[in-house]
Amino acid sequence: MRAAVIDLGTNTFHLIIADLSDRVDVVYKTNSPVKLGEGKINENIIIPEAFERGLQTLISFAEEIKKQQVDVVRATATSAVRSAANGTDFVKAAKLRAGIDIEVISGEEEAGYIFKGVQATGVIVEPSLIMDIGGGSTEFILCNPEQVLWKKSYNIGAARLMQAYFKSDPISEADKNIILDHLENILRELKEACAAHQPLALIGSAGAFETFATLLLKDVEVKNITSCTLPMAAYKKLAAELIASTHEERAGMKGLIPLRVDMIVLAAILTNYVIDEIGLEKLSLSTYDLKMGVLRSLLPVK
Repeated sequence: MRAAVIDLGTNTFHLIIADLSDRVDVVYKTNSPVKLGEGKINENIIIPEAFERGLQTLISFAEEIKKQQVDVVRATATSAVRSAANGTDFVKAAKLRAGIDIEVISGEEEAGYIFKGVQATGVIVEPSLIMDIGGGSTEFILCNPEQVLWKKSYNIGAARLMQAYFKSDPISEADKNIILDHLENILRELKEACAAHQPLALIGSAGAFETFATLLLKDVEVKNITSCTLPMAAYKKLAAELIASTHEERAGMKGLIPLRVDMIVLAAILTNYVIDEIGLEKLSLSTYDLKMGVLRSLLPVK
């Protein structure tokens, strides 16, 4: 069976096509920086320009899906569509103009798929905290190699934080402290769950963590690996550099894509907060995320 999964993220739309038997064999993948949350994500509106970019991307994805002779299509929409007042309008327009049926999934469902994706890499070897920083939301999953112990999605994605709090270049101590106060207020339940389950490692799922890995591991082609260890001391040094840098300085960093030039600052602040507050000493990357989790959910049951 050939399956296509479309992940309609707040920043990026992804298309991945795979042949499914007793395993997942990826035959095609692409993505587009749609920026669906541009401008008014915290006002829960998809602005007209972003709305149209999203539809044009889905039309091009539909053409590729037809060309690849796909049997099953799963399209999942997350935070930007989930929270937008005109999210239902976008879903209807996608069906009408691209012929794609979109399933708007909850934050809990999103976290569940992320776990399935990360689990497939084999990177979970001990009690761990998985973290997936999106544009609209960030998912946290406490787990061991076999199962989810606790999971929750929070509306603290990098695009939301950037639009609300990133008012200086480089980011000021005042802006940074406002963000940290916000995280302190909103992540109390996460800290309680971590105190109960005692994770030993942080596993970053794709996205911003792929960017951290690209900047840290100069001799590794990150897109060609499923997981790797990230040296904690080197990560903390990199995070400090990103937070202290200007937009222009970050734009000149090799491996930092334009979409993430500013959002990576918010991702670093958020990641630092979690590492420091939970007391985590190990850091890993999983390049598998929600998309691979959805694909694995389509595998035939043995």
